Amino acid sequence: MKTKGNKDKINIITLGCSKNMVDSEVLMGQLMGNNIAVSHESEVLDFNTVIINTCGFIDNAKEESIDTILKYTELKEQGKIDKVYVTGCLSQRYKPELEKEIPNVDAYFGTNDLVRLLKTVGADYKHELIGERLLTTPAHFAYFKIAEGCNRPCSFCAIPLMRGVHVSRPIEELVKEAKNLVNKGTKELILIAQDLTYYGLDIYNDRKLADLLKH
Repeated sequence: MKTKGNKDKINIITLGCSKNMVDSEVLMGQLMGNNIAVSHESEVLDFNTVIINTCGFIDNAKEESIDTILKYTELKEQGKIDKVYVTGCLSQRYKPELEKEIPNVDAYFGTNDLVRLLKTVGADYKHELIGERLLTTPAHFAYFKIAEGCNRPCSFCAIPLMRGVHVSRPIEELVKEAKNLVNKGTKELILIAQDLTYYGLDIYNDRKLADLLKH
């Protein structure tokens, strides 16, 4: 049943690092490409669905993510919103525990479940939208994720558990996205990844960060 008074709109909540922010921006770009109304961290309760992009790296971040999930599941219990979905690192790392402890979340998704998440909310993943994002930063700069994951099994770090092995994005795809951002007024790109200097080794058998910068 649709929440009385709230329109069909998805609100995205982003917690954690700049890489999560980029993931949320890509998600919002895909939703808008499917003609689905979307907002980012709206302070007005004018939406009926919320997607919480969580962080699970350190204790404070885990606590913030859990508190946010509880906040929106309470709104759901009060009949103020219809659906609560959880994605991101906390969900990737602790999905079985979260499903047991907070069962009134409608679905949990991992860090690589974009296609499944979109399908669940009635959207199709559109390949032609690769590189398209709805920026949450000021227009003059954007975070620019060139790779995902990490191959280093450090005992003190859970990144590989949450983000998987290192996967570089092709140079051609990155150049296309960069041009799209520049055409929209972006002046500065801040390159991000779990391991920037590893860029290219998996797809080009060589470190290609310097070559990427030349483009």
